[in-house]
Amino acid sequence: MTKRSSWILVAVAAFGAALAGFWLARELDSSAPQLASGTWLAQPRAASEFQLLDSRSQPFTNRDLLGKPSLVFFGFTHCPDVCPTTLAKLKQVKKTAALPGLQVLFVSVDPQRDTPEAVGLYAHAFDPDFIGLTGDPKAIEKMTAAFGVAAVRVDLPGGDYTMDHSAAVFLVDAAAHIVAVFTPPFDTPRLAQDLRMVAPQVVANSK
Repeated sequence: MTKRSSWILVAVAAFGAALAGFWLARELDSSAPQLASGTWLAQPRAASEFQLLDSRSQPFTNRDLLGKPSLVFFGFTHCPDVCPTTLAKLKQVKKTAALPGLQVLFVSVDPQRDTPEAVGLYAHAFDPDFIGLTGDPKAIEKMTAAFGVAAVRVDLPGGDYTMDHSAAVFLVDAAAHIVAVFTPPFDTPRLAQDLRMVAPQVVANSK
């Protein structure tokens, strides 16, 4: 075999490997759930360690995400529109999706005003099974950073303030991995349909 022939064979082999890799990547992409109201993450990421407080001032950590799928939404109890609208829709989604074990977490981005009792009362006003969470500012910052959520205090005339924050809803599977992100405007039937479709993936990962 000549030197030139050897190079040709190497080139053909490299091209074949590249082509195989391309088709494999394409097949993997096509097998990912195609959501109607959000995005399935190509590389789900584990929810990093955090420790917040529930409405009874009991610790709630990333370990409490294990064993059941979760929808996680960040907001605050003084929110005038986005938060109550989203939580009302999540109540309907939870009811119609019928996703086994689904828990809905409402995480406050305003720990200065949102005590465990306050955030619990607020979340329970939409659904008694919703879990309201808060904590000290550093704990909240760690949680928002883990989920990639922005939250900024905006001072208002007269000394009051509000919070500008991301309005996305995150889907966490039963292995505590963030697997999908849903963004507004939320369409309740389509979101519920998405959850039913991915139920095997998000429930089967429980320990």
